[in-house]
Amino acid sequence: MNQMTRTDDTFNELNQPSLWSGINAYRTDPLMVDLTAGLHRVLREEFDALGRYVTSPEAQELARMANESPPKLRTHGPRGERLDTVEFHPAWHALMRRSAATGLHSSIWENIPEARNAQHRARAARFYLTAQLECGHLCPLTMTSASVAAMLASPRVHKDWVPRVLSRKYDSSNRPAFQKSGITLGMGMTEKQGGTDVRANRSIAERVGEGVYRLSGHKWFMSAPMSDAFIMLAQTSDGLGCFLVPRLLEDGTANGLRFQRLKDKLGNRSNASSEVEFSDAFGYLLGEPGGGVRTIMDMVTLTRLDCALASAGIMRASLAEAVHHCRGRNVFGKNLIDQPLMTRVLADMALDVAAATALAYRLAEAFDKAPSSPSDAAYARVMTPVIKYWCCKISPSLIYEAMECLGGNGYVEERPLARHYREAPVNAIWEGSGNVMALDVLRVLSRGRDLFDMVLGGIEKDLGPAGRKTTDVLRAAMALAEKDEGAARLLVEQLALAAGAAELFRLGAGKIADAFLETRLAGGWRSTYGMLDSRFDASYIVDLLYPAVS
Repeated sequence: MNQMTRTDDTFNELNQPSLWSGINAYRTDPLMVDLTAGLHRVLREEFDALGRYVTSPEAQELARMANESPPKLRTHGPRGERLDTVEFHPAWHALMRRSAATGLHSSIWENIPEARNAQHRARAARFYLTAQLECGHLCPLTMTSASVAAMLASPRVHKDWVPRVLSRKYDSSNRPAFQKSGITLGMGMTEKQGGTDVRANRSIAERVGEGVYRLSGHKWFMSAPMSDAFIMLAQTSDGLGCFLVPRLLEDGTANGLRFQRLKDKLGNRSNASSEVEFSDAFGYLLGEPGGGVRTIMDMVTLTRLDCALASAGIMRASLAEAVHHCRGRNVFGKNLIDQPLMTRVLADMALDVAAATALAYRLAEAFDKAPSSPSDAAYARVMTPVIKYWCCKISPSLIYEAMECLGGNGYVEERPLARHYREAPVNAIWEGSGNVMALDVLRVLSRGRDLFDMVLGGIEKDLGPAGRKTTDVLRAAMALAEKDEGAARLLVEQLALAAGAAELFRLGAGKIADAFLETRLAGGWRSTYGMLDSRFDASYIVDLLYPAVS
């Protein structure tokens, strides 16, 4: 065999490690295995199968094709008739079909004996693993799942629509919702003039019957335009209302929605996001006519959990690939992973990924337990914006650092790292940017100080000897933020780091928890990774969290 073409990975003269493929993303993630250890055996077997699937060459190829062939909008047909349809690559439909079958859009609302009282945690593990494959198709699945929370505000709508959401069949046909074997839902909130300030919306809803309105207006961003219905905000005579608006009427004609264009996005390219105008579009009121923000926030809260889970998942996948590469690459006479600088960079990143994973999963646990546990209800309310903020904020810089570990090999489209990097910013922007999350925390602080007290009490307990000093710092940050709104991010970041350390200690993470606590809470501000000193065993951290695959 010619030496220039030899590809034997056990003796590779080209010094090119094998691709990160065909690895079980669940079994090689000790933290996730520990987090899910208490779940039913049937669920853990499902995670095992999903872990094998997401890194399989076949699944990775679907992810590549779906992102290299973005959706296309067809506004008109050959006779000049309005179509307002979006065409997706078959790879997109394959990804949607598989993820719908696992219940990513429905499982928290299902009555499955094996997942009783753990629906959010079971779905969180599935979502985290699937994010390591491809995040674009998760957007409509997230919104479909979360939309049920908004539909709970209208018993009639809930009765008619939710059974169709609970179907685990993916039906991409362009037919009315009630004629399909399974449906998806999207969301339309933001408008040009308001953006995040949804109370500035100008779309109008006119009452035409009991719970039925006619909507007219424009949405600057409406994701997943081929969804069967959309949760939308519009102004009623009583204030901003929340509505479920079908895309097609029962006779198959369009429900007044005209898509203007698809957004040309930096990442999330497999998924379509649209700009839409609508007139005489019929919708069903959810909740009170003037209670639209309150109604849709029940939906938004669930989507924020998914943003945190997806960010943790793509960080895990990116760092796992970087560690794998460094184990198989030889530089300056030794494996790259054994070079002290590289080892500390990898270990430093591993601490953040571990904390992000633990926090996102802890939030899912709080959602499960909130109905019967005041402390978990407090955690869910206070920490949802905090965890969403921190997990999503650190993701782009961490994935970039993972890319740098591969050097030029990481900066090419042949590897999923480039896709992960482009995907990373969207979770911080969607469903509430960083400032919106910080303001949400201040809102809770002003209205529910007792909720903070419960959360801080749990953090202090879990941190042990370091708990009192840490919560004293947090209370000082709370007092500062109450007087100075511009200091809100200081509080949010400190709260995230303290909660991350506390959760690692609660899980019994030992040296991992110690290293995170001392470097994130006891150290000074850092702008890059690799700042661990020799007190921490970097090799131990990497090997424990990213065990070598034989």
